[in-house]
Amino acid sequence: MTVVSSLRRTIFSRRTLAYATGGTALSVGGGYWYLNSGPVYPVSTIETRRPPPSWTPPSRDEMLAALRASNKYTKDDDQFDLLIVGGGATGAGVAVDAVSRGLKVALVERDDFSSGTSSKSTKLVHGGVRYLQKAIFEADYEQYKLVREALHERKIFLQTAPYLSAMLPIMLPIYKYWQVPYYWAGCKMYDLLAGKENMESSYLMTKYRALETFPMLKSDGLVGALVYYDGQHNDSRMNIALIMTAVKYGAIVANHCEVTELHKASTGKLNGARLKDSLTGKEWDIQTKGIINATGPFSDTLLALDNPSHKPIVQPSSGIHVTLPNYYSPRTMGLLDPSTSDGRVIFFLPWQGNTIAGTTDSPAPVQVEPKAQEEEIRWVLEEIRRYLSPDIKVRRGDVLSAWSGLRPLVRNPNASNTEGLVRNHMIHVGLSGMVTIAGGKWTTYRAMAQETVDVAVKVFGLEGKVNSGCITDSLRLVGSDGWNRNMFIGLIQRYGLATDVAKHLSNDYGDRAWTVCTFAEPTGDTWPLHGIRLSSQYPYIEAEVRYAVRHEYAQTAVDVIARRTRLSFLNAQAALNALPRVVDIMAEEFNWSLSRKRQELKNGTAFLASMGLPSGAKVPEIEPRGLLERVESLLRWGVGWDWILGSGPKGRKVQSVMYSRAQFEAGEIDILRAAFAQRATVVSPVNNVRGTEELRLEKADVGSLLKELPGYEGVHSKDLDYVLEEAGLGKKSDMDFDEFVEICGGLKEVSIAPDFESKKASKLSRRRIPVEKSGGGV
Repeated sequence: MTVVSSLRRTIFSRRTLAYATGGTALSVGGGYWYLNSGPVYPVSTIETRRPPPSWTPPSRDEMLAALRASNKYTKDDDQFDLLIVGGGATGAGVAVDAVSRGLKVALVERDDFSSGTSSKSTKLVHGGVRYLQKAIFEADYEQYKLVREALHERKIFLQTAPYLSAMLPIMLPIYKYWQVPYYWAGCKMYDLLAGKENMESSYLMTKYRALETFPMLKSDGLVGALVYYDGQHNDSRMNIALIMTAVKYGAIVANHCEVTELHKASTGKLNGARLKDSLTGKEWDIQTKGIINATGPFSDTLLALDNPSHKPIVQPSSGIHVTLPNYYSPRTMGLLDPSTSDGRVIFFLPWQGNTIAGTTDSPAPVQVEPKAQEEEIRWVLEEIRRYLSPDIKVRRGDVLSAWSGLRPLVRNPNASNTEGLVRNHMIHVGLSGMVTIAGGKWTTYRAMAQETVDVAVKVFGLEGKVNSGCITDSLRLVGSDGWNRNMFIGLIQRYGLATDVAKHLSNDYGDRAWTVCTFAEPTGDTWPLHGIRLSSQYPYIEAEVRYAVRHEYAQTAVDVIARRTRLSFLNAQAALNALPRVVDIMAEEFNWSLSRKRQELKNGTAFLASMGLPSGAKVPEIEPRGLLERVESLLRWGVGWDWILGSGPKGRKVQSVMYSRAQFEAGEIDILRAAFAQRATVVSPVNNVRGTEELRLEKADVGSLLKELPGYEGVHSKDLDYVLEEAGLGKKSDMDFDEFVEICGGLKEVSIAPDFESKKASKLSRRRIPVEKSGGGV
């Protein structure tokens, strides 16, 4: 009884009751927090079912007129406070920050908005898991600060443009047991650093759950996987959203407009510039209180214009990415290879319905349209093969597009010669007063812009002109206010769009998708009712071309296929096929002549060559429309009367070997089958079972047979031996038809591979990406 009484007193004591109450409260609170954790999505309202208030931005002609008028101003208050040179992520972010503070801002871009590095990134909005690893193991506080800043900016990024960005789970496959606690601890620390700004908590996956989620993953030796969360976005569309937000707040912007001279006052300080419209060749002067250099890899060009003896600050590095078909990855999860064969990092991510893989890091010269090198493309494919199931043949022909972006690593010109490259971004103020912002990455563009404008306000004495401090951490970009994830349903119900088209418009334009749909023409089908596609494989529609011209300052066909839509990044061949129609629509908008249309086609084809378009691709022709264009064609190009009558060549094909998604042309398998049957011999039935007879070809006869087939005449014996070994037929004496077809397909790929010497030279030029400078891509 004494023991029972003592136990009863202990159980029902005030202390026990307090512990139980506290534990219950803690459990309830923790459960409530867990259920309400994760990303915050905009709340649906009845207004999101309706189009937003109409807004048509000023035309490019009006923008150019405003720039020209600035040279006529006599009052100091009428001049521009800032001239921003560069329309990429950094320049556009600076423009939004400055104009939202009340400054009078002008922005010019030599090419098109986001035409350089800002459209050729890895499409991630991330803190940098690898940065954190370096910060811990090297006790590097600067790296730690970079991660903290990037994680903070990641959350703001996803909130200010929710339709253009979203969270993405990324898998780290684990093939060694000791890596499990290592990766788990690193990702949990990543979550912990994000704190309340974290998206979702990282978690471990069993081997079988990992294979269920990512079925194309290599299963041999797989222990499990760890999944963490980062953000993903549509980079050039984000850039355009920044530009249009700056315009809505009153900034004057102009693409295809370059700075040719810098003007200085008697004090040596900059007070203006000479601009040139690249499309018309017209030039004029502009007055401004200050100039910001935000030209990325081209920063040294403008610095040299200011001071020819300046020390170069940019050390460019090329990062290439390839686009693969969507069956290479699941639609809702990416993959990170944290340690490739030579120490570099590769991301493997679903994006816009396809899969992108990259990046590399190689020395590169500064150029307008860098081209992905063949050896770098093949290196990416080799690394992909290491992680995918062996029953998936990773082929060069599966590369739909390949692009190269210049990573502008920067060096502080005021630093000593022994000091390395700066780790994130750098702001430099020259003797003339020019403020240069260089380096950094997409994730931190807003923080970079805030810091730059803070410096510019002090350097140019603009304290009295600003209405407030920086507000861009809460300023939602154009297209965000009336958008939510269900908006696409309203587009379908009102305009009769295909579901994938409606989702694309909603996710790429936000609430401006309603305006895009006003340009959509009837399809003539019972369903969908509106939205004629530019390419049958992708959801881009013709209405987007007209919207891009009237509302987003698209001036060339390349502006449309590369940056207003992302067709050239997804599929270079599909972009080429759509190019004539894009040119025709823009010709209607701009009243282009036939010669201008053909020049646009030529320029577009040249651009697509830098996006991985095979040299043997069939280039379409621009057909003359109407009698006037046919007469112009006759007079200008000297073609025959067939053009006047409306007939003529439909295209031209450059005769050269090209990569293809299909190894064989239509009907080619039947030709191979017939040739195989002529040389092969019938093998006796297996175990005397009727119906098991088969044709087999002696391996010794393969070489002579191939020389009789069109397209295989030039096959070398060494190439044949290599392909036989790769297919596992090196020790066999004969082969069946399926094995023969595999050999023929392998020979097609080997025949267009770079030779050994080029591989060797390219390999020597590779270098490991410094973690602190990689940016997770370009």
